[in-house]
Amino acid sequence: MGVTFVFRQTLKSSLDQQSQDDLDQSFAAVKVHGLRIEGPEDHILWFFDKEDPDENSISARVKSVYMIADSNGAVQEASPTYQALGYDSPATVRRVLASSQPLWQEKSNAGIRYLIRAFYIYNDGRTRKFYLALGTSLAANDKVLTDFNWLCIAVFPLVVILGGATGWVVAGRALRPVMEIAAAAQRISGSNLSLRIPERKAADELEYLVETFNDMISRLEQSFIQVRQFSTDVSHELRTPITIVRGQLEVALLTADTAEQYRDAIVTAMGDVERLSQIVRALLLLSQAETGQVILQLHPLDLVETARGITEQFEIPAEGADVTISFHAGDGAAECHGDFDRVQIERMLSNLISNAVKFTPPGGEVRVSVRRDGDQAEIVVADSGQGIAAQHLPHIFDRFYRVRGPEAHASPEKGLGLGLSFVNWIVKAHSGTIDVSSELGKGTTFIVHLPFHQPGQGASVTEDTSYELMKPV
Repeated sequence: MGVTFVFRQTLKSSLDQQSQDDLDQSFAAVKVHGLRIEGPEDHILWFFDKEDPDENSISARVKSVYMIADSNGAVQEASPTYQALGYDSPATVRRVLASSQPLWQEKSNAGIRYLIRAFYIYNDGRTRKFYLALGTSLAANDKVLTDFNWLCIAVFPLVVILGGATGWVVAGRALRPVMEIAAAAQRISGSNLSLRIPERKAADELEYLVETFNDMISRLEQSFIQVRQFSTDVSHELRTPITIVRGQLEVALLTADTAEQYRDAIVTAMGDVERLSQIVRALLLLSQAETGQVILQLHPLDLVETARGITEQFEIPAEGADVTISFHAGDGAAECHGDFDRVQIERMLSNLISNAVKFTPPGGEVRVSVRRDGDQAEIVVADSGQGIAAQHLPHIFDRFYRVRGPEAHASPEKGLGLGLSFVNWIVKAHSGTIDVSSELGKGTTFIVHLPFHQPGQGASVTEDTSYELMKPV
């Protein structure tokens, strides 16, 4: 309907413009040689050649609808048709004679519209102006528009039916691949995330949708694998100390005879209970961090002294593992002051240095350095340890992810795979970035960049989590 309306308005404008052009030509023909007003009595004389077919046609067209009036608005001569339309008022005549532009108007009689062009002409002596109005019937234009309206009314139902049928067929063909994708997606569940939607090789939007969906399923599959592995690890981590605690207590109840024997059993049980507590605290902290319950509490902090102090805390464990550990303050270290959360920064450093010492074989070294890099601090923790395989690097910051394979066997200790997830969260919470590079057999380097100007943060959670945040996970 909108297109039809626009087309009709365009057609109407074209017909009206054609009528105006015809009147302009007629007025020019009359003004040049078709009409003269002579003598002191202003005789109106027509000079169209009746023997000339063209001038005879112009004369018939002009004299069908015209009106001539003097400067006072008195009608000097007019056609019967114009008389039926009604003479123009003296005020209109005077306004046109005083204007430099023609007056266009519409009049109607007996249901027929007429377009009128009114302007002035001079008498032969060019001493006086006379009002001249020429008109043309718009009946032909109105008939064309009426025929067009009826044509649209007749054709519109057919267009609607054909358009609907065509749309139904096209939509069916277009939606068929979507329905196939939906059917394939319904077959994918948590138990068979290895399934993928077949690619169509069409290089269109649906193909991009399929690729995106398959990528999403791959990420979900990886998450499910990590969660299942985490559940297995947590079950083992919790079951072992619980079994030991129960065994120690049962033995004490059955065999202990003295207070000293009971005390030894309780001390052993307390050690395993502490291990359970560490696991539960780590899980609780991860949940709090990811749900925004652990909020940064920013205070002025010297990163160099903080990193130096944490490094010194690991000197004894490193010496016991026959690993050399060193700290270096680089360029601009004296200016590495900013607003940071001390507890979180110390936790980040503890996790990175602990991992470096843990996975560096005897005779290796761990290097910690801090320097100023523009408007941010750069913290580097590098080791000469066993390194991380390239396929693991994109995932080491994922929750519960632990490097598995031959390269992971070098360490007898086993964590929950949460430490680097905490490190990543702490860095991002400080609006920083962390990068890692590693090569098997040559070592791993973590580079942390922390801006000195942090966005405003609220107070930390009311629960005191400083102890948990300090311990590596």
